[in-house]
Amino acid sequence: MLGYILRRVVGFLPVLLVIASLSFFMMRLAPGGPFDQERALPEQVRANIEARYHLDEPLWRQYLRYLGEVGRGDLGPSFRYPDRSVNELLALGFPVSLTLGLCALTIALSVGGTAGVLAGLRRNSFLDYFAMSLALGGISVPNFVLGPVLMLIFALGMGWLPVAGWGTWRHLVLPSVTLGTFYAAYVARLTRAGMLEVIGQDFIRTARAKGLREASVVLRHALPGAILPAVTYLGPASAAVLTGSVVVETVFSIPGIGRYFVSSALNRDYTMVLGTVVFYSVLLLLFNLIVDVLYAYLDPRVQVR
Repeated sequence: MLGYILRRVVGFLPVLLVIASLSFFMMRLAPGGPFDQERALPEQVRANIEARYHLDEPLWRQYLRYLGEVGRGDLGPSFRYPDRSVNELLALGFPVSLTLGLCALTIALSVGGTAGVLAGLRRNSFLDYFAMSLALGGISVPNFVLGPVLMLIFALGMGWLPVAGWGTWRHLVLPSVTLGTFYAAYVARLTRAGMLEVIGQDFIRTARAKGLREASVVLRHALPGAILPAVTYLGPASAAVLTGSVVVETVFSIPGIGRYFVSSALNRDYTMVLGTVVFYSVLLLLFNLIVDVLYAYLDPRVQVR
């Protein structure tokens, strides 16, 4: 197992190289620059700024310089946030996005997993139809619609929760529900499909024939196999959830990575955009690795070598 993990980690390097390279050249090919403004800067001032950030160098040299800095873990200075590096901005925004993501992931797993298991055990019942109808609605309604609707009902209408901002647990409720609903819907559908596939297997009938209680049959024997489709989905989904959502953080004015990413993309902050892309990519690769290891643990038929 350890050797497999080490090989996968080494295999991350060429993938990250490709991602960083594509992101670098796509940003440079985009129209406009980080210091383009409505009022043109004097030529000498622009030249000094570009020299400060090495933008006056040939593109190939900027590329090699950037790869060298990323290889050392330095994502460079931000063009739009004076005296701040990309590492510092990510360190400020990531704890906020992580907190929001963990709450949303808890909602997705608890609500979606429970609904999927119950729907699978009560196939074609009212509970099954009701749970899957809610799941379909959760998938169909986008975050930028659900967020304002919840805001109108529970914040502006009933006054139970704050409209936006960050600071207390009450600020977490609406954005966590908004972000977690979409993933809870997918988890519910995948868990139901897995439960329907597992519940009719021979080993389940054998467990029941031995006189085991139904709760023990479901939790100890059926559930590990039923959640395998959801576990596979949660690899990339966890990376997206734990880093926060760009839309949700923007709607609720949450100072996470997503808001920095949006403002940096609009302002052509090359280093901030590239740093965020690389950071997201590392998280995505790590979570996929965790899912592979967890998959082998849940299903003894799967071996990692």
